Amino acid sequence: MLSTRPADRPAAEAAISGLYGLIGLAPPRFHWVPSPLTALTTLPPGVRPRPAEDASRVSDWPLTRRFQAVATELCLDLDLRVRPRHRTLDGWIRRDVRAPLERSADGAFVRPVLAAHAPHLPRPDWYRTQSAFWAAHYDALRQAGVVFPAGQARQLGLWATAAASCGPWWPRQDVCVVSERPTVLRTEVWGDDGEVRPHCADGPAVRYADSWEVHAWHGTLVPPWVITDPSVERIEREENVEVRRCAIERVGWDAYIGRAGLRPVASAPDPGNPGHFLRLYDLRGQTRVLLAVNGSVERDGTRRRYGLTVPGYFRDPVAAAGWTYGLSAEQYSLLVRRT
Repeated sequence: MLSTRPADRPAAEAAISGLYGLIGLAPPRFHWVPSPLTALTTLPPGVRPRPAEDASRVSDWPLTRRFQAVATELCLDLDLRVRPRHRTLDGWIRRDVRAPLERSADGAFVRPVLAAHAPHLPRPDWYRTQSAFWAAHYDALRQAGVVFPAGQARQLGLWATAAASCGPWWPRQDVCVVSERPTVLRTEVWGDDGEVRPHCADGPAVRYADSWEVHAWHGTLVPPWVITDPSVERIEREENVEVRRCAIERVGWDAYIGRAGLRPVASAPDPGNPGHFLRLYDLRGQTRVLLAVNGSVERDGTRRRYGLTVPGYFRDPVAAAGWTYGLSAEQYSLLVRRT
């Protein structure tokens, strides 16, 4: 899922052809493209556009719905075989294999592909069906000694091989468009179980051979300027709160406050984070920003500083901090430790 090696085209084509066979279709003609963006903005030679295959509704294409139904049926059949006799093992693998991989797949595989659809984002169903996490779950059971019937094992192998051999693919009746893998994929570990998300502080987090790229800040997809030129002026013009937050973090809150000339309103010791302070600043309009230090230590041993926007009527940093948790100032003051 995180590989940047060239796709294994023979393996991918053989696996996808096998999946076509499961729904009663002959192997398609394959049209390889360098990136998801190329796949969604161009049609393969000889293919005429069809309303039922609009890119913004990819999860509802006739063939993707059939493939998703096949995958769902396979999972149900495997679960019926596994759970009565291997419930404890299945629960452990779901927790320690499937769940972390699912969170990683949604961040590092599905989200960048959805970015190619912007601004008309589709439902992510089809891309999640292609993700490695669910096939990995059953493959882990197989490696732990669970035996599947030959037909189910073959189907699982087809899905697993497709996920391991290429980027996303888009099936039509006679032709299947398949994307190469990215040439660059930068991630960071963010979860307790090894989950990763796209992140790069000095360039694109994802780049494909045709130069299409995606920028990400700690898992949030952002415009390129957030990484390459996060100026105060651009931050002030940005309407998206999450993008603005990422850009400020890229600059650093202390640096941003100084460059933007934000007026301090008040500061106070943080009752939920002993040894650290809450600082309240005027931001713009009827908004203020509460600057705080994370109550939990990051993976590198540091504590991240972050800003939270709060209504402009707050003058007490403790009351503003309590508001972000749905608490009063008095309730927040009683916290032993904020996480």
